[in-house]
Amino acid sequence: MTFRDPNREAHPAPGQGRFPVGEAITLADLDHDPHPWLARLRDTEPVSWLPALSGWLVTRHDLAVTVMRDSATFTVDDPRFSTARVVGPSMLSLDGAEHGRHRAPFTRGFTRGEVHARLAAFVTGEADRLVAAMRPAGAADARRALAGPLAVAVVAEALGLGDADPATVLDWYAAIVGSVSALAGSHGAGAPGQTGTEAGARDAAAGAAAFGLLSARLSAVIEAVGGPPSLLADAAGAQSGAAVDGLGTREVVSNAAVLMFGGIETTEGMIGNAILHLLRHPAQLALVRADDSLVPNAVEESLRLEPAAAVVDRYATGDIQLAGAMIRRGDLVTVSLAGAGRDPAVFTDPEAFDVRRQNARAHLAFAHGPHFCLGAHLARLEAQAAVQAVLRLPGLRLDPDRPAAPRGLVFRKPPSLHLQWQT
Repeated sequence: MTFRDPNREAHPAPGQGRFPVGEAITLADLDHDPHPWLARLRDTEPVSWLPALSGWLVTRHDLAVTVMRDSATFTVDDPRFSTARVVGPSMLSLDGAEHGRHRAPFTRGFTRGEVHARLAAFVTGEADRLVAAMRPAGAADARRALAGPLAVAVVAEALGLGDADPATVLDWYAAIVGSVSALAGSHGAGAPGQTGTEAGARDAAAGAAAFGLLSARLSAVIEAVGGPPSLLADAAGAQSGAAVDGLGTREVVSNAAVLMFGGIETTEGMIGNAILHLLRHPAQLALVRADDSLVPNAVEESLRLEPAAAVVDRYATGDIQLAGAMIRRGDLVTVSLAGAGRDPAVFTDPEAFDVRRQNARAHLAFAHGPHFCLGAHLARLEAQAAVQAVLRLPGLRLDPDRPAAPRGLVFRKPPSLHLQWQT
């Protein structure tokens, strides 16, 4: 998950004309349909200065791997990373030994074996239940009726909040994201951390209140004796009794919060994008219908073409040259996971949606290196279950009167996904 600061303090921009493609790109281009622009950047300016981002954009697969693998040179640990200012330091906003200390207690619970053993039945059952509830109507917005509710329910179950009202969890989520956005200046602020408007101040206050409620609930799960098993309880138990290096309750809560929000936002996007790709490509859909063992690879191929998190941010810790670009200490370096996923040097016919693509999993949709997405196995499980459940609806098709397309600068998904089927 990435929360970004649009008012970053960066090194002065390189001389005009050095990066003509990057200089021509607007935020609207990146939000609406970035892929033609990303292809041009990969070909001519694989590390380019974008005034629209006040930073560098990396679009080639090999260079993306280089940046994400080297956390000593390209770090997340920067005061402009606004998420930490709302939920506290976490594995999302730390590097080096501190990152390892925060991540380690959660690692075992999110292995593929643990995720499937503990949550596969719940995920499949919840996906089937949601689709069954949709079925009588003959039409629904799959984002609101399936993708979003499934993501919320699974994250709540994983963290031991299974009895929490999903609407309450979503309220917490929306308030905290709004607070992060306010700190980042997206409501018209000047410097990072200054909201600049009454609306921004209200967002910040609402976010703080929501995080307080979430913290209290998560702390109760951690401290409950004999409570139901959960990944959160396991993470707390993994460090209990440790001395200096153990995580305190507040630190466990901060990490649980970023796992919760990442799990809701990106998993919802994964599900929506996968369904959209399949329904837009009837021949590929027919292959999956004929052989449901292709569902996992169809999800990977969708992630390659349209990762739910399109970019990740890093900050240069020193001056460094990368693919001919001179990056200065403190500069923002944004990695385009979307650009890397369509790199023809890695993927043959990269614009095609091919559910039989042999190297589809070579995408970088879950990032790479120390910050590889901890919840990748769980997100894959959810997307696969949702796709399998929704494809059982007879005559499933996109609503021709309500077209859908992914949107978003950072998180890309269709704002709505209206489907129809036979009742």
